[in-house]
Amino acid sequence: MKKLSFLLNYIDYVDINGIAPDVTAACLTFDSRKVQKFDNQSVTSIYVAQRGTQTDGHLYIPQAISAGAGVIVCEKMPEKLADNVGYILVKDASIALGQLASAYYDFPSQQLKLVGITGTNGKTTTVTLLHRLFSNLGYPTGLLSTIVNKIGDKEITSTHTTPDALELNSLLRQMVDAGCEFCFMEVSSHAICQHRIEGLHFTGGIFSNITHDHLDFHKTFARYIQAKKAFFDHLPATAFALTNIDDKNGMVMVQNTPAKVYRYALRTDAEFKTKIIDNSFEGLHLNINGQESYFRLSGKFNAYNLTAIYATAVLLGIPSDEVLVKMSELGSAEGRFHVIRNPQGGVAIVDYAHTPDALQNVLSTIRDITSPGEEVMTVVGCGGNRDALKRPEMAELACRYSDKVILTSDNPRFEEPDAILKDMEAGIPADTKNRVLIIENRHEAIKTACMMMRDHGVVLIAGKGHEKYQDIKGVKHHFDDVEEVEINWELKK
Repeated sequence: MKKLSFLLNYIDYVDINGIAPDVTAACLTFDSRKVQKFDNQSVTSIYVAQRGTQTDGHLYIPQAISAGAGVIVCEKMPEKLADNVGYILVKDASIALGQLASAYYDFPSQQLKLVGITGTNGKTTTVTLLHRLFSNLGYPTGLLSTIVNKIGDKEITSTHTTPDALELNSLLRQMVDAGCEFCFMEVSSHAICQHRIEGLHFTGGIFSNITHDHLDFHKTFARYIQAKKAFFDHLPATAFALTNIDDKNGMVMVQNTPAKVYRYALRTDAEFKTKIIDNSFEGLHLNINGQESYFRLSGKFNAYNLTAIYATAVLLGIPSDEVLVKMSELGSAEGRFHVIRNPQGGVAIVDYAHTPDALQNVLSTIRDITSPGEEVMTVVGCGGNRDALKRPEMAELACRYSDKVILTSDNPRFEEPDAILKDMEAGIPADTKNRVLIIENRHEAIKTACMMMRDHGVVLIAGKGHEKYQDIKGVKHHFDDVEEVEINWELKK
């Protein structure tokens, strides 16, 4: 509960009308259905009329007032103002929501060290392993990720890459109250554009890489880059900004940041430089800043992730020797280059790769590791109601790097699977068509791949990784790629 007079100090408002400054806010929400009514007239709910992608919260102001909201935050004043209701006019309700949420929960992001990572690929692996690393080092640590949110060891189901501003601050408050000293979070481009991280104080920011993705939302690649860059533009001067300068946009991200810039790389001179000594299905042998260590993760892309993890830990004050010892114990994040070995000889890899760059990284890694002549098969689909431009590119990459390809369904959502597969078919090179199967049913596609690669070679099952469902017509049906492989190879009893 917070006095309205206190909250008003932390939002940029244009005008106020009918406000009783001594009123206490006991409920803050942007969902009219969650407004609470209180018997005490000096206690009320604040309803923020946020403009969303699906609907406009201004349409629900009457319902919010009927439910008990005594304060309305809006971008446009209603034509008729209700009696005994205060109105706060703001330029952007989403920004105001972030500012209010931070103040309402007593600024939890300032009471621990919050580090965010943005980029197209590598976010989940990096924050997950940072959480494990700091937990193993003995620090109570929070996690905000695509897969799961954690308060110490307590797991909370994750529904978005980055939660809304209210949920974010609520989770951070719970972390602080539980004694967490650090929190590592994924910062999506959607969350940046929608001001979900407004009002948060970051100790550091990490840039992994950027490739074409989410153009269904951002429309152009330039706008996608600007969304990511905005995260670094708004870091405080006290923060660090860690960027991958092997990515051509690595320095673009930090060119206007007030934060202290640090660089990491495999190919370029940087404050944190890594060299790959050996790369196999068993793991990586790396030289990081002159120190050699073995790691349980495979692939060049994971060499970048590990370098970012090492750099972040060092920048947060952990001695480098201690960091490397604990990092060598880390396994992969769920659904990220998950290796399943068939005792009869085949190898399956389940990976979340759902962008062209991620798919290319995983397949390049597999090609680097496999022996000459060892066959590689890829099972891949593309999600519905998402960026359609990447579909033919995903198919083309699968064909270029694989000996055999099965195109199948991913999460079709509200699109017809056939239509998605036709988009993918357009990318199949003419000279590879005889090596491509199209099996719409994902269960049958994985079963076919497992049978064909039972005794030899590698099958990559890409696109869903950690997900335990298929999203079809608004219904999430249980589906687990790892489980499908284990059942078909009779590894799951």
